[in-house]
Parts: sequence; structure tokens; C-alpha cells
Amino acid sequence: MEDNDLFQTLLGLTAPWHVVRVELALDQSEVHVYVEHDADEWRCAECGQPAPIYDHAPGRVWRHLDTMQYTTLLHAETPRVECDEHGVRSVRVPWGEPKSRFTLLFERLAIEVLLRTSVAAASRLLRLSWDEAWGIQQRAVARGLERKEHRVPACIGVDEKAVGKGQDAYVTIVCDAKQGTVEWVAPGRKAESLGGYFEQFPAELLQAIEAVTMDVWRGFTKAVHEHVPGAVEKMVYDRFHVMQEVNEAVDRVRKIEHRKLLGQGQSLLTGSKYLWLRASENVPRRFRVAFASLKRSVVHTARAWAIKESLRNLWNLQTMAGAERFFRRWYFWATHSRLQPMIAAAKKLHRHRVKLLNYFRVRLTNAMSESINGRIERLKRIANGYRNFENFRIAVLFRYGGLNLFPATH
Repeated sequence: MEDNDLFQTLLGLTAPWHVVRVELALDQSEVHVYVEHDADEWRCAECGQPAPIYDHAPGRVWRHLDTMQYTTLLHAETPRVECDEHGVRSVRVPWGEPKSRFTLLFERLAIEVLLRTSVAAASRLLRLSWDEAWGIQQRAVARGLERKEHRVPACIGVDEKAVGKGQDAYVTIVCDAKQGTVEWVAPGRKAESLGGYFEQFPAELLQAIEAVTMDVWRGFTKAVHEHVPGAVEKMVYDRFHVMQEVNEAVDRVRKIEHRKLLGQGQSLLTGSKYLWLRASENVPRRFRVAFASLKRSVVHTARAWAIKESLRNLWNLQTMAGAERFFRRWYFWATHSRLQPMIAAAKKLHRHRVKLLNYFRVRLTNAMSESINGRIERLKRIANGYRNFENFRIAVLFRYGGLNLFPATH
């Protein structure tokens, strides 16, 4: 078989395209494949109507899958047609997408590699520049978003993610709480950050939302109230974040008592911070005896810890009615504890008790969002950070957006 016929077969080219010559550049470890056509009429890339050739664009080069250890480059002059409706347009070539410098098969390979490693590592493996590898990833996300079905998941998870230092270095992540795919990434953690997601959809689609799991953050609460019909019955304040609120109250009680004890020349609470923040079963075995003795010595912190531990039992209940009774009893205990931080935390939870108890209606937590947050954190570490928000957004959607990233091959 001649070289031309071999590469014609390997490239899967059909009429009117054909390989006219193949050149081997040994010094550069490259194979150059030149392709021409023998057609006088093509179809407009915009409307698909037949149109005569206007001229040819200057010769272009596409990177193809390697031939053995040699980089394979495809050369062709793309015909341009004159369409009655759209004017002069370049035709679509069967081996690549518009504006791409890589063939469809090479882009598929590159996407597979990028999904399994970092952009820097993929660049080394594929012998690309960083910008070329990033461009493939960027086009893949744009392709996937264009194909994505315009729908709202029935169950949504909302969380913020710190991507830098300072109060403004946050992004808002919206995920499908059942499928585990990232649906939205927006800068900040304001009502507008989440509101932008809901504003994409008409009211009838938003009506179909069954639950929104989230933390106790007023910006997110405001956005859901403004956009989601029946929001109060659909918002579920997540267990993790609720317990985080109470843990912070316990720590404030500890600090107050610690200062008081130090004033009396006692250092009982020194170095004990993280013991009080643990669940009882998670206290390390080597500290359990000492911790039990400590709880008998520091009355206020021990009482705050007991109130916190009691609340954990709420999520073990089986019915809404049982949960409501339990919460009333817990609220009475916390607000009569004479511990101001615990009283403040209990009152805050009481104001949001409907959203807290909605868990027993849908049995859904923000665990999926937290899992995605962990994966995003690993992605951020591997990349050593991102130049800007848009790069971060593309990287997250590329890995975790559940998008159809691959170009269609013929």
C-alpha cells in the first residue's frame, strides 16, 4: 500500500478529500500529511445549503494522533463558499472542528488524558504547550454546556468554596444533590451569586424543585426565597452546618470559662479546644479518661458540650412529629442553660426550625456538596491554584460538570 493510500485509510477520509502526499521530517520527528479536494460545490456551514466555491482560506495545520513516535500534522487549504443568505463562509472539514488546530481524534485523546491528570502533566505527555492543552479543555467545556439539557435538578445542593485568602475569595457551587454533578459556579457567596443560577430558568421549571440543601447563610436563603416557589418548605439546612453553629457556641463558652479559670490561676482548659468539638465517640482513646475527668471539673463548658451532643440525636429520629417534640425539649434546655453563646445559637436555630426540620420531609443532606467540595480542593492543590475565576470555573465543570465533553467523530 502506498503512503498516500495508507494515510487516507488511517485518517478515514472520503471523497472529495484525498491525501496527495506524505512527507517525513526525521530531524523534527514529524510526519506531514497533505490533503486536497476535487469538489466545485460545497454546503454552507451555517444553513447547509449548496453553494459555489468563493476561494480558499490560507493553508492550515491540524495536529493528529501520533504515527509511532512521530508527531503527525495534517495540512489543507479550506474552501470558502459564497452563500446567498450568509455570505462568505468556510466549510466544515470532516477531521476537525471550526477554529481548532487539532483533529477530532486528537482532541478526544487529549480530553481523556486531561481528565486523568493536570494540565501541566497532560502538556508534557502530549507534547503540547500549556495554552494549547488548556484551550482543548476550554473548548470541551463550551461544547458540553452547549449540549447540556436545560433543566433544573429536583434536588439541589448549595455550598460555598474558599478559593483564596480574605472574605471575598469565595465561590458559590450548585450541584445536583442526587447525581453529584456541578451545575453552577459563580464568584462570591452573595444572594446574587446563587440567584444567577435560578434566573436561567422559567418559573415552571423552578416549581419542580423538591429540595435545596444549604448551610445557614442568609445570602443563600434570600436567593432561594426570591426565586424558588414554596421556598420555605423546600429549603433544608444541612446537619453539618447546623452542628458547626452549635460547635462554635461551645467554643465560645470554653473561651469565656478558660479566661475566668486563668484569672484564678487554673489552666484546666489549656489545649482542650478540639476535644470539646469532637463527638463523644470520636474522642481519641488515649484522652477519654482525662476528658471524662475534665468534664467534671469545668461546669459551663461541659454543660455546653452536653447540649451540643444531645442535638446530634435529632437526625436519628424517624418522624417529623418526633423531631418537632425533640427540638422543643432541646430548645428549652439550651435557652435555660444560662450560657449566652448556647442561648444565641439555639434561638438562631429556632428561627430557622422549619428549614431544619424539613430534613424529615425529604431525608436529604448536603453530603454530596461536601464531597464535591473535597474533590475541588484536591483539584486546586494539584493545579497550585488558578489564574482567575474563569479558569477555576472551567476546571471544575470539566472534571465534575457531568458534561458530554468529547467532539463527535465520523
